[in-house]
Amino acid sequence: MRRPADLPDLPVRAVLDQVTGTLDEHGAAVLVAPPGTGKTTLAPLALAGSGAGRVVVAEPRRVAARAAAARMAALLGERVGDTVGYSVRGDSRVCADTRIEVVTSGLLLRRLAHDPELSGVDAVLLDECHERHLDADLLLALLLDAREGLRPDLRLLATSATLATERLASLLDDAPVLTVTARTFPVQRHHVPPVRGERIEACVARAVRTALDDGDGDVLAFLPGVAEIRRTADALAGLSDVDVVALHGRMPAAEQDAALTEGPRRRVVLATALAESSLTVPGVRAVVDAGLARVPRVDHRRGLAGLVTVRVSAAVAEQRAGRAGRQAPGRVYRCWPEAETAALPRFPEPEIRTADLTRLALDLAGWGTPDGGGLRWWDVPPEGPLRAGQEVLRALGALDADGVTDRGRRMADLGVHPRLARALLDGAAQVGARAAAEVVAVLDDDTLAAGVDLGTELARLRSGAAPGAGRWRREAGRLARLVGSRDGGTGQDRAPDRSARGAGHPAGRGGDDVALVVGLAHPERLARRRADGSSAYLMAGGTAVELPPGSPLAEQEWLAVAVADRRPGDVHARVRLAAPADRELAERAAPALLADSDEVAWRSGDVVARRVRRLGAIVLEERALPQPPPDRVRAALVDGLRAEGTGLLRWTPAARSLRERLALLHRTLGPPWPAVDENVLIDDAARPDGWLAGPLATARNRADLARIDAGAALRALGGWQLASSVDELAPERIEVPSGSRIAVDYSGDRPVLPVRVQEVFGWTRTPTIAGGRLPVVLHLLSPAGRPAAVTGDLESFWATGYPQVRAELRGRYPKHDWPADPLAAAPSRRPSRGARG
Repeated sequence: MRRPADLPDLPVRAVLDQVTGTLDEHGAAVLVAPPGTGKTTLAPLALAGSGAGRVVVAEPRRVAARAAAARMAALLGERVGDTVGYSVRGDSRVCADTRIEVVTSGLLLRRLAHDPELSGVDAVLLDECHERHLDADLLLALLLDAREGLRPDLRLLATSATLATERLASLLDDAPVLTVTARTFPVQRHHVPPVRGERIEACVARAVRTALDDGDGDVLAFLPGVAEIRRTADALAGLSDVDVVALHGRMPAAEQDAALTEGPRRRVVLATALAESSLTVPGVRAVVDAGLARVPRVDHRRGLAGLVTVRVSAAVAEQRAGRAGRQAPGRVYRCWPEAETAALPRFPEPEIRTADLTRLALDLAGWGTPDGGGLRWWDVPPEGPLRAGQEVLRALGALDADGVTDRGRRMADLGVHPRLARALLDGAAQVGARAAAEVVAVLDDDTLAAGVDLGTELARLRSGAAPGAGRWRREAGRLARLVGSRDGGTGQDRAPDRSARGAGHPAGRGGDDVALVVGLAHPERLARRRADGSSAYLMAGGTAVELPPGSPLAEQEWLAVAVADRRPGDVHARVRLAAPADRELAERAAPALLADSDEVAWRSGDVVARRVRRLGAIVLEERALPQPPPDRVRAALVDGLRAEGTGLLRWTPAARSLRERLALLHRTLGPPWPAVDENVLIDDAARPDGWLAGPLATARNRADLARIDAGAALRALGGWQLASSVDELAPERIEVPSGSRIAVDYSGDRPVLPVRVQEVFGWTRTPTIAGGRLPVVLHLLSPAGRPAAVTGDLESFWATGYPQVRAELRGRYPKHDWPADPLAAAPSRRPSRGARG
């Protein structure tokens, strides 16, 4: 094993002796070094060369694990798999003499579950901790727990490309932080934002052409995902004397190795986020940054989980730009306006705050800490998402009251999401191990599917015509071997393997097999076309989805939806991958979602009573319920009142007047006079002894509500004592001096009495209600019934206001009698004519 002095002259070499010495003394350390400084390759060699035993390096991505092992083996002049090897899911190159093994974080988690002591391992290097991947955060927490109880001698070296390491160092018992300064060259920054209506791929392609014209060297372009890489490559198809290559985690190993090797011609490398810090792409002099990344997100309300596209953080943008200045002065072309740079978040959002935590919940339960209590976390798992993950595991049979079940442990060993593990185990028992494994391999890597019809995509993969077919075939074979020798975890005999059959649609068994496996993985995504004539489907989980225009599945009534997402602003979620299904298959795939119930509810403006069979939110069949329980009918009627208001009742003018008078007495006198506003009346109606108790006891539908006399019910609201005094305290009519009984208007804040001026001659005292507490406002009218004056003080009006009113009315109505002394004049319903006073 080579000593630090014999290693390549990369910046990290200067601190390697310090790193090994710090680990010997403290048992843990944090190494901060920018990408390209050699921390991933030189530090493990130094640890192994210092006399340490087996060294395990945990990488966040499979391509990074393979590349790191290849680079270290080359430095030693050996083959991968001798002194330095790697192990990733489905691929391993190690031997008995391997001293440095590079693994993915997820694989090391599986090993910890089976061997918490990590027997034979002397040191673990956790690479690229700053990326805050979910598996890496959990791995750190479990390794710290193992050191405290089982392996206090286990040495931990955490590496990061950013200086924000205070929290990381404190988790490692205030471990020393060693910092490496990179030898970098200046990088010129340019902004080339999209023009109006331009897609990001077109903008990136335009920036790549500019970068090629502005200088020499290769161009590294960052895009959020595989689909964008493909479209950008198509947009650059006309370039001459330049090789356009892709680099992402789903590529075959040989193609990844080629992308990481300089070629004879200039290259444009179109990469996802894996090229930010985990890998070194040689020959790069220019970087084009789309400014986007694809990260896991969960929409708990709609039951959708998957990858979404977000803006990168400022830290990530700087790391990407730094790739251009590793070997010479470089240039970065950012595909966003310069003014938006200041608004970027400082660091990436940790996955543990946003991702689906079902797999993490299974790992924690297997570790013996279902809620994660007692572990030292960089960020504690959010309680709600963790609890949601545990509920999923219980539904899958992976957890019970005693913890992880045998089935749960087997699901964890499969190395896929627990939902996919369930589909593999149960699907193998029903459709055969190979058929189930083929579907699960696509569900675990949906970039393999270019179209929306999963059956068609499987046929392309089986034929070898689809990109990634070899990778899919290997993964399907691995999964089939894991379950092929057993009964699928259900205790049933396995069905014959039908994987050789065509993909087909429900008319053929092959199509049924595909949809069944999808339904086993995502029973809540079984979907049926809505009955309203629209193109939308309703999933069993309650979310509406739509197929993309022109989809070959558009005529299907049932779908087993494998992948769906919802773009901001869209009314419905969008189906990205699905298989045709039918009702029989849906019931077979999701028996736990089947339910028969009697439903009595207010729907579409009336009480609907029906007996319903549902698959989750999907109504399978229904029929009328002839004799619904009275208490449920009453509850439905109250819901109708809440939805549409008390206007559903019969309100005569007298009833409306009574309500207005009760409202005024409540405002003026307070209790025991009841409030009669809308919310109060509806809440009281919900009480068994409320104001509508009697009428609701016999009502059955909207028509019955319309026959309920609201006035009669209101009089019962306050009891007979109040009902007997309401007319006294708030009379419906008031007698005026002319002898007329005039209706009082209680609709406003104050009671109003509209009366002709001639009918109140001689009336000196303003009438009052509520036991004399509230004066009535008089709206004094002309002979034609038009307003002439408003007063709440008659005595003052006769003295000061009447003279002006008299003058105006004499001019308008000269044939009417307008006495100069209204207090001495006789009131009249029919004013005398001719006398002018």
